[in-house]
Amino acid sequence: NQSLPPAPTLPPPMWQWPVEGNLVQSFGADTGLGNGIGIGGSLGQTIHAAASGQVVYAGNGLIGYGQLLIIKHNDTYLSAYGHNDRLIVGQGDTVERGESIAEMGFGPDQLPQLHFEIRRNGSPVDPLRHLPR
Repeated sequence: NQSLPPAPTLPPPMWQWPVEGNLVQSFGADTGLGNGIGIGGSLGQTIHAAASGQVVYAGNGLIGYGQLLIIKHNDTYLSAYGHNDRLIVGQGDTVERGESIAEMGFGPDQLPQLHFEIRRNGSPVDPLRHLPR
């Protein structure tokens, strides 16, 4: 019975904010999706890749996320972008940091917002600890 070696911990990518807007939901909140943050804005506002990587998921198969994009940055870090109105990139696409990837849609309270997550080795971490101030 061999145990797997520990997952590599690669350095985080250089992050940028995926969209300009006010924080409307904080990480760990009891309401909505507490595994990320909610950033308010306007319907159709452009969402940008927070870091370079490859789109590993594009679709609406996860309940509660609406149109969702997941970008793999390296073997340690992923970012997720939920509540999109329209996806600009598709699964398998390589994206650069700052590239337009989607347009903002409505969040659970019917107000335009982006649900944004950063995951480290599969577990959600507070994006505010990684994004520039």
